[in-house]
Amino acid sequence: MKRLLIIFSLLFAGIASTSYAAVKSYPLDKANIDPTDGESLRRGATLFANYCFNCHSVSLMRYSRIGRDLDYDEAQLESLLVFTGAKIGDLMENAMKKEDAKRWFGVVPPDLSVVSRSRGVDWLYTYLRSFYKDPSRPWGVNNAVFKDVAMPHVLWELQGLQHAQFEKVTDDEGVEQQVISKLIIAEPGEISSEQFDNSVRDIVNFLHYMGEPTKQKRLQLGGWVILYLAIFFVVVLLLKKEYWKDVKKTD
Repeated sequence: MKRLLIIFSLLFAGIASTSYAAVKSYPLDKANIDPTDGESLRRGATLFANYCFNCHSVSLMRYSRIGRDLDYDEAQLESLLVFTGAKIGDLMENAMKKEDAKRWFGVVPPDLSVVSRSRGVDWLYTYLRSFYKDPSRPWGVNNAVFKDVAMPHVLWELQGLQHAQFEKVTDDEGVEQQVISKLIIAEPGEISSEQFDNSVRDIVNFLHYMGEPTKQKRLQLGGWVILYLAIFFVVVLLLKKEYWKDVKKTD
């Protein structure tokens, strides 16, 4: 019994600490992506290839699959997405060596094939828009969502650079902490904030598609299956009534 009480106490403490951490985390914005928007997916693919693919692989995806799903022909694929000399049927792996990546970043950049499923689209959308200036960091930037992340702000030319406003908060134990209350554009980028948000939304939409390329087709097929089952149910119900009509007459 004592052992059970200890286990439940540890579980409760873990849940409580997780809930408290969630309260103190940076609030996530809604991505509001549209997986059926082909133009958004194509823009996201181009942005991903230019700003993300240099460091991050998507080794569960093939170029040919993207071409088929996003209506790219072979020439368009080669001009927009294939920068490593790969063939159209190859998996999308970048040319960066793991040894070089670890030396430059301190860690090998993760594969992004299923990052939208592990992190969630709202997390990705907020994360890519939440870099701010921090001279204490190796790349001169930090992130409000992922503190002390090793990734540089690869989209800084588009967004510009942000400053973080901090405020003091007191936790339940009376300890004061500095938390980010607001991010403000200090040095404007090449495009407006609204345009940048839309560009990030396109990237996240593309990452969501890559996490489960068959999802939209599966949902469409599911609709037809449900319709078939509904019609079949009506037929079976009418057939049942017809059979039971004869049974009742016999009784």
